[in-house]
Formats: sequence, C-alpha cells, structure tokens
Amino acid sequence: MDLFSSTTNGLNSEDWLPVLEAVHNQSYVVNWGMRKSYPSDISKEAFEEIRPLLESVRKQTKPRTVDLYEVFCGVLYLLKSGCQWRMLPSEYPKWRTVHAYFAKWSEPGPDGFSVLERALKKCGWRGSYKTGAQILDELFDRRRAERQEFR
Repeated sequence: MDLFSSTTNGLNSEDWLPVLEAVHNQSYVVNWGMRKSYPSDISKEAFEEIRPLLESVRKQTKPRTVDLYEVFCGVLYLLKSGCQWRMLPSEYPKWRTVHAYFAKWSEPGPDGFSVLERALKKCGWRGSYKTGAQILDELFDRRRAERQEFR
C-alpha cells in the first residue's frame, strides 16, 4: 500500500506536500510563529515602527532571506543576556547573520549615533546598548589606562 494512496485517510501526496516542506524549511516554520518567546523580544507592532530605520542601513540589491524582526530580537536577546554570539539560541537566525546586522547597525552615523541606538531609543529599550564583550573591553581599557598613569 502506498503512503500517499487515496485510501490513507483520504489524503494524497498534494495534501502532504505543505507539511513536508514546513518540516524541511526552517524559515517557513518560524514564520508560523512557532519560535519560543523571550522576555527581550519586542512586539511586532513596535518593530514595524523601527523597520524603516533598520532597513535604511543596507541597499537592497536582492531579496532578504532572513526576517529582520527575528534578527532584531536576536540582537535584543544578546544585549539583554550578555551571552556570547555563539550561544545565541537556535530559534534565532544564525549567530553570524545576527552579528553581521549588529555590526552594520552599530556603525556611528554623522551625528555620532548608530542606527541601533536610535532604534533602541525609539522602541523604548531599557537595557544596555552594548554587548557584554564591548563593556568588558571598555573596562579593560580603563584599567590599562589607570595602570599606565601610576607607572
């Protein structure tokens, strides 16, 4: 008996195709809203207010393959938790992708403020604007400067 025969609960191969595609296409599953929610996430409505700001950083030469909402939530998770890039939960896009967007969004503009800082301020972010690694680098730099002063 064929798995997709008409006698199998009345379903044929065309009925199973969307289900099988969803299993094999992670972005399809994420778009269904099945990703675990984290306290660092912002609402989709709040994100839609800052989407144009985030999209303005990069000229779109080809269609995006990742959801900017998911990338931005990944950045927020990292800023909130202070975890290492490689420890970003698998529910978010790959850590290299999130890092690449973070690096672009963090570049200071002509006014000295980055797009990320403006976006965080606009959406009401209450956490740090820097990753744990950036904070540690600044701390180490200050300590080095203090030691050199006493020499």
